[in-house]
Amino acid sequence: MQKRILGQGRCALEVSALGLGCMGMSSSYGPPGDKREMIALIREAVDRGVTFFDTAEAYGPFANEIVVGEALAPFKDRVVIATKFGFDIDPITGLRGAGVNSRPEHIKSAVEGSLKRLGVEVIDLLYQHRVDPDTPIEDVAGAIKDLIGEGKVKRYGLSEAGAETIRRANAVQPLTAVQSEYSLWWRGPENEILPTLEELGIGFVCFSPLGAGFLTGTIDEHTAFDKTDFRTVVPRFTPEALKANMALVDLVRGVATRKAATPAQIALAWLLAKKPWIVPIPGTTKPHRLRENLGAMELELSVSELHEIDTAVSKIPLQGARLPESALKMTGL
Repeated sequence: MQKRILGQGRCALEVSALGLGCMGMSSSYGPPGDKREMIALIREAVDRGVTFFDTAEAYGPFANEIVVGEALAPFKDRVVIATKFGFDIDPITGLRGAGVNSRPEHIKSAVEGSLKRLGVEVIDLLYQHRVDPDTPIEDVAGAIKDLIGEGKVKRYGLSEAGAETIRRANAVQPLTAVQSEYSLWWRGPENEILPTLEELGIGFVCFSPLGAGFLTGTIDEHTAFDKTDFRTVVPRFTPEALKANMALVDLVRGVATRKAATPAQIALAWLLAKKPWIVPIPGTTKPHRLRENLGAMELELSVSELHEIDTAVSKIPLQGARLPESALKMTGL
């Protein structure tokens, strides 16, 4: 398995070049998966060399951390588990409020809960899930610095944060990674985030690297999503937007045909070729998709092929926002 380094110096973290996003096993993409099957899938990923697993207290809430913790219990010394805090979740009932909460006392309570659910003594990488406008980022970073000093957290990360927030947080406690959506379908981080991370020596972890399934080529305007699937309220997943955006899938499919690969593999290989400090974390609940995704590391896109893809994509007018307006307000992008 190829490895990559997130961050630098004392904050550096070595992980597999592809991680596994575990959110969809418990929430957001329809009914939760069977717990035994999800544990088996996570353990197959370990057997295939994956060392980087992504979860959060908000996934469920709490259920995903429990599944990930149980699945990885025999492999604690071989894997890296990243989790997140930042939403207003009652630590006892698991009921989630409508907003965010990164007050220092709430962070410390959330970490205690994550440690128990994951069954670990220290969290390898802890992200702030969404920036809290009511809590200065310096206070958040300071709380994480304290937790690192107490031996409960090893490294610090941010999710969906803007460039200025990244700089301010990093000045208090150096960041190992920033996580945001990034794919051929949404390239927003290229404007400010990626240059900032390269300057500061911070790694980048991209979620939804397959466009929440769209770039696999298995979704079109006729696809019916379960009523509990978050894509039912996402503008870019309306039938009209999907139909308009099929030109992107057709492009990726054409490259895949020439490379004897699948569209998903091309989309992931494109990300891996962008920067050596980028680590995609595609999620899946299906073993054959896990194997397909890992096959992307066997592909090599030349400079000319990357240029061809980038040029062609730039000419496609993509439609639909990547998130509902209420969710977009919680991001710094």
